[in-house]
Amino acid sequence: MSQETLYVRLGGYDAISAVVGDLLPRLQHDPLLAHFWQRRPEDSLKRSKQLLIDFLCANAGGPVYYTGRDMKTSHKGMRLTEADWSAFMTHLHAALDTFRVQRPERDEVVSLIGSTKNDMVEA
Repeated sequence: MSQETLYVRLGGYDAISAVVGDLLPRLQHDPLLAHFWQRRPEDSLKRSKQLLIDFLCANAGGPVYYTGRDMKTSHKGMRLTEADWSAFMTHLHAALDTFRVQRPERDEVVSLIGSTKNDMVEA
């Protein structure tokens, strides 16, 4: 396994930002997930995007400090279900496919995101 961080192996900030930029519209247009994004002002959507980028960069070993709340606090009351989680993961894989993220890095990203599931899925 490479000594480089996941952040570096993914291509750094710009590459992670590009994946998030591809992922969020997928989530926003998914019939199951769209309601989580509706009626939110543009600045709120931009902040959500930036927080996701920062979260991924920081947790992938990058020189970014995540200033958001923990996943349990930030998703409390959203009533995320297993179906919501499954839809999210389908879109995550599609976004990773779009950028041809290789298997070792893909597995690490999926594991990183998967580690948040218990804090996010309520029902």
